[in-house]
Amino acid sequence: MGEGLLFLKSVIVGLGIAVPMGPVGVLCVRRTLTGGPLLGLSSGLGAAIADTLYGAVAAFGLAAVGVWIVDHSDWLRLGGGLFLIALGAWNLVRGPSAKGKVQADASNLFWAFCSTLALTLANPVTLLSFAAIFAAVGVTQDAHSMAAGIIIVAGVFVGSSVWWFGLAGAVIAMRSRVGPSWMTYIHYGSATIILLFGCYALASYFFGDPIT
Repeated sequence: MGEGLLFLKSVIVGLGIAVPMGPVGVLCVRRTLTGGPLLGLSSGLGAAIADTLYGAVAAFGLAAVGVWIVDHSDWLRLGGGLFLIALGAWNLVRGPSAKGKVQADASNLFWAFCSTLALTLANPVTLLSFAAIFAAVGVTQDAHSMAAGIIIVAGVFVGSSVWWFGLAGAVIAMRSRVGPSWMTYIHYGSATIILLFGCYALASYFFGDPIT
């Protein structure tokens, strides 16, 4: 019963970390619409794996890793911001494809996975959020052994995956109703949002994050 409750708490933590809609969520939605289920699921898997890695750092109390991430948070934010600006600008300049679809071949699937993985890892606030939510739901009090840590990491992965795969599934369900004109709006709209997220990250690097 104790292990089951710990797993359930960890699933809730994974959901709580994944649900807030940021640039990764925008990417997953756009890629699912333009590239189909595999591209969307690959993007979601990258984000879920990144959430799980941060969850492992928090669950196993890897203090040295956590300190390194926090100490280099500005550089991670700078790198993530520059990547988002480049990605948003490239999509704005390129424009939508002639058919409004992206070929979901192996290279694109790998790129979709790696890019969302890197973007999620480039946000060190995720690690701090894990620590806060773990404490709030009492997960850290239950993590007394290696087995408990593994249960926590597994729960975080399941919770995060439920959100990302569920988001992709919802978009897949409505994909057939989206016409070419809406694909164009979605392409430019999502590219603009991603670019703005990058500008925000860059501004927070130079001037500090107004939210925190």
